[in-house]
Parts: sequence; structure tokens; C-alpha cells
Amino acid sequence: MLTACCLLALCCSPGAISLLLRSRRVDGGNDRPILGTDLSEDKCSVKFCHVVQADELTHWNPAIVLPELHNRLYGWHNCITYKKALQYSVLVGIVGILAQETDFESFQKFGSSYIAASYVKFIESAGARVVPIRLNRSDEEYNKIFYSINGILYPGGGVDLKTSEFSRVAKIFYRKALEANERGDYFPVWGTCLGHQLLSYLTCGENLLTWTNTDNFAFPLNFTKDAKGTKMFADFPDDLLQEMASDPVTSNFHFWSLSVQNFTNNEKLRSFYKVLTTNVHGNIEFISTMEAYAYPVYGVQWHPEKNPFEWNNRTGIPHSRSAMRVTYYIADFLVNEAQKSNHQFSSKKEEAEALIYNFNPVFTGRFSSFDQAYFFD
Repeated sequence: MLTACCLLALCCSPGAISLLLRSRRVDGGNDRPILGTDLSEDKCSVKFCHVVQADELTHWNPAIVLPELHNRLYGWHNCITYKKALQYSVLVGIVGILAQETDFESFQKFGSSYIAASYVKFIESAGARVVPIRLNRSDEEYNKIFYSINGILYPGGGVDLKTSEFSRVAKIFYRKALEANERGDYFPVWGTCLGHQLLSYLTCGENLLTWTNTDNFAFPLNFTKDAKGTKMFADFPDDLLQEMASDPVTSNFHFWSLSVQNFTNNEKLRSFYKVLTTNVHGNIEFISTMEAYAYPVYGVQWHPEKNPFEWNNRTGIPHSRSAMRVTYYIADFLVNEAQKSNHQFSSKKEEAEALIYNFNPVFTGRFSSFDQAYFFD
């Protein structure tokens, strides 16, 4: 069940109300931010509070809840301030995706860094927007971006974990995220493939990867006993979890992996992350899914974004219905994590200038494993 609460101000000057629309699970699930208001006391007179309950919703859905609020709070829908609040202040999450150097020669003519478009589509498919985090910016700019976005995704790729600019910038946001979460400022961090490996390096300070030659494979997942009741898989239907354990629904394109042995032997990793799934290739068992015990930090060695959004003729990308459902639930989880963050841009103008919409993707499917990519200088 969702409970949405709206404080109705009958006497407000335009611009005095800034609704921060959120939701909170009240059925024993994970907490999510609630619907609240920012009412300037010298300009507004709060009259009453109305509660809307959307019993059939699992997550916040503005397309359903907003019309309900609109209908029940009759009279207020004629208020200019109300219309402006709905138009400008509905926060549904903005996720930053970190760019990385164009290590492919075929990419270098388009720009010095890139983001595969499938990651952008992955985030947008769950109702959030994307801000590209570009390389070689100042610490001041990165700090400003951190407090403007609601989470960060480290994508897959092929650059060095220790020496790349990708790794340097990732470390800045990783440290800021841990510090913010420690003081109650919720900020999720997600790593996919290389990003997953990077999280292990940022956590323990060592490159503990092992050669597994797991490029272009679709695998089922071996769930550990710790996977039950974890945040990442909490809302997955039982039938889908069973399919994930039996069917090859995860896309793997990596030559290196974090082995279970190296993970277990490293105290920093062992105490920071809970292992949710593993896979075995050859004679090596490696970590394929993990989440932090005390922080909203998550890593997957596989590629949930590829299933619906990469169509290169590769056997390692499953396009089954079950594979598509996996992508949907992972994206939904990540975006809902981002919706717990209260970070926001200082103005709509600044927000608009930062969004990925300012860049056009390039069709790269003829010479790359990515169908499309965004490029940056």
C-alpha cells in the first residue's frame, strides 16, 4: 500500500509551494521518501491534510496518484501555484551515468569519452532521467553534480581500474556517496560489469580480478543463501527468480571476474558486501551479484541493460521474455533507490542544461558491440 499525503495551502502566492512528490511503502517493505511540501510560512496558510491511498500500487506512479489527488482536492486544481507545483516539482529521479575514455579506435573520431546508449535507455525505461558525468572536470563541478543527481551508475567498458580517468572520477563520487549515506543523505551507487569490478577495487584498494574468459555468454544465476530478503531482489516475483536460477537470462561480456576465493580472502570486501549470486566458468567461481550491507551500493557482473537494448547478433545477449523481465525489475529497483535521494538541481534551467537530451546518440552498430553511443569531448 502507498500512502500519499498532500498539505493543501489555500492562500499562497505563486511560487511559494514546492511539492516534493515521493512515496513510502507502509506494508513492511523498504522505506521510500514520502510526499511532502516546502511551504514558506510567511506566504502560505496551511489549511488541512488529505490522505490518498493507492492500494494496488507497488511503487510511486504519478500517472495514477496525481489524478487521484487532483480529483479529491477539489477546488485547489484551479490554483496557479498547484499547477506550477505539478509541472515543475515532481521528482522522479535523475541518475548520473559516468562516461569513460574511448578506448576503441573506432570510437575516437567521435569524441574522447562515451556512454553506451543502452544504459540511458535502461534508466529511462523505469521512469528516471539521465545526466552524463563527463571526464576531466573540476572537483567543484563534480561536487555540484553530486548534490544535483539522485544516484550514479558506473557502466561496463574496457579501461584500467587503477589509472583511467573513469576510475579517478568514480572514486570521487564513491567517497562522496559513502560520506553522504553515513550522515543520512541517501545516495545509491550501481556498478555494471567493469563498474562492478571497479566497486571491488574502490572498496578494498586492490585489483583482485581473475581471468575467466567469460565473454559473450548468457548464464543463469546461482543464488546464495544470503540472496533471500535482500533489497535488490525483494520485489522480484518468485517465478522470475526461479527462471533466473534455471535459464540463461543474464548477459556476460567480461574476460576478468572477482573470484569467490579472492573475495572471501579479503576482509574489506567480505565485511562490506553480501554476495547474492555467483557463476562458474571453467573451474572458477566468481561473484556475479553483490550489495553492500550498510550502504546502497550494488554491483552486477552481468549486463541487465543489454537484453532489450542491444541487438547485435551475439549469443550472449538473451532476448527471451524472462530476460526482458529481469531488465525491467532491475531498472525498477535502481530507479526506486534513486527516488529515495533528496538531491536536486538548483533550478530547472540548470537541470535542463545537464540532461542527456542535450546530446544525440550515434548509430555504432555497424562497427561496435553497442547499437548506439553518446560521445563527449
